[in-house]
Amino acid sequence: MTGWSGPPPLGVVVDLDDTLYPQAEYLASAAAAVGEAAAAAGLDGGPVHAALRRELAAGSDAGGTIDRALLAAGVPAADLPGHLPALVAAFTAHTPPHLTPYPGVRDALAALAAVAPLACLTDGNPVIQAAKLTATGLLPLLPVVVVTDALGGRGVRKPHPAGIGAVASALGVPADRLLVIGDRPGKDVAVAAAVGARAIRVRQGEYAAAPDEPAAWAVTASFPAAAERALAVLRPVGAVAR
Repeated sequence: MTGWSGPPPLGVVVDLDDTLYPQAEYLASAAAAVGEAAAAAGLDGGPVHAALRRELAAGSDAGGTIDRALLAAGVPAADLPGHLPALVAAFTAHTPPHLTPYPGVRDALAALAAVAPLACLTDGNPVIQAAKLTATGLLPLLPVVVVTDALGGRGVRKPHPAGIGAVASALGVPADRLLVIGDRPGKDVAVAAAVGARAIRVRQGEYAAAPDEPAAWAVTASFPAAAERALAVLRPVGAVAR
């Protein structure tokens, strides 16, 4: 029993951050790069690094994190304009050497790709998101990647439907026949609902404790478990994977 009703999904859309890998690993690496840049600019890099890690832990998608970190580290507000451009550039240009996917993610993506069109839909600076995908080593398994900010900035981040619409167009699949897998109800589940599609929420990462609002079709504790739920409705029992 799958609990699915109606026609099956024709494609799968996966989120990136905290769905395929723990975003905390990237944030720690980027914060260290900013600390080094602060030290090179004559600031005390250690407190800047520590303050930025605290700010990112409090909400990684909030704007102004470096500004607040500098203030928390004791940098006078009047000095911020002279330091921010270099530190923001250090954060944006940071290329992590390696990001470790959650256990089983690589095999789960391969299994999904064997039976359905597969894409990644992610929010954020396109340069940063591209660096993350490269560092995970998962890019070859994701033939279509849509970064919402490239479509119109922060204003079209999930749950705005522009990104999932672009995915549907790239895959040649009606948007309402996509199945979304992601960690955030307010973004991944909500963007699926915005186009009449369904979603599987993966309860892990920064938003693991967030309430299931809006409700997903299914909730799992890991990406491989979500992939199993998806495969049950993508591939009839006994069918041969292509």
